[in-house]
Amino acid sequence: MFNRFIKAIAGFAKGKLNQYAAPMAFFRDMVNGFLTTAHHAVMITGVAAITVLSIMYFKPDFTNDLKAFLPFTSAIAEDDSAPALPHMVNLMDVPAKPLALADTFNTALLANNTESKSARLSHQQQLLVSDWISKRYHVAGDATYMLVSATYQTADEIKLDPLLILAVMAIESGFNPFAESPVGAQGLMQVMSKLHHEKFEDLGGVKAALNPVANIKVGSLILKDYVTRGGSVEAGLKLYVGAADLENDAGYGAKVLAEYRRLKEVSLGRKVPIITTTSASKSVPKPDDVDS
Repeated sequence: MFNRFIKAIAGFAKGKLNQYAAPMAFFRDMVNGFLTTAHHAVMITGVAAITVLSIMYFKPDFTNDLKAFLPFTSAIAEDDSAPALPHMVNLMDVPAKPLALADTFNTALLANNTESKSARLSHQQQLLVSDWISKRYHVAGDATYMLVSATYQTADEIKLDPLLILAVMAIESGFNPFAESPVGAQGLMQVMSKLHHEKFEDLGGVKAALNPVANIKVGSLILKDYVTRGGSVEAGLKLYVGAADLENDAGYGAKVLAEYRRLKEVSLGRKVPIITTTSASKSVPKPDDVDS
């Protein structure tokens, strides 16, 4: 009796297994077929992509023909026809946030020769110098980079060492673009705008004296002129501070050259303390000559 009962249960279980075996086999076959089809589709897509890329490489004309059928061709054409970046002088009249302005300067300065090794080195140097100046003089990083970038471009145009210009800027105003002395010296480089008003004519007039870019450009031209007339950087700095008729410049030149030395070290990737002692180093390297 017990054996019959066991056989009945076994027969029932076997029947149920047979009942579900067919659907499970069908489902398993369907999944395997889907995976096989997907695998073949990926292989075909890869081969097709490689074929198209090969044709585009060896036959550039095919690329232009292919673009005509792409749905986003018109959008690309609109981007290509966008107006070029404005000249640096025109940027002075455009109110913008520091970050946007800094990004614009960055793009404009490197657009002409992005693949050049000297341009890459210059860009890296500007980053190092602007970061150090930002920390030392407590100026926002984006604003500092804008000032450093404008200085490097001006220095390249007039053939003067950018670090010398930045050193003068540091001693004159501490990188405060709105600094103004009791005698009328204005801006980053403390330019006497009333005496040099003709140099501002192409930059918007004397009212542009507090504009950072205009001030850097005019101040740098005056500095180069004084260095040329003086015959040396030291003599040029003495003229710049207005001590031409005095026996000495009250240590102005030494301060500028000491700051130049620090900036030179920073530009070479060396660690320079943000806070320095008042005593200048005895071995102060001279800035590059005017035509550097």
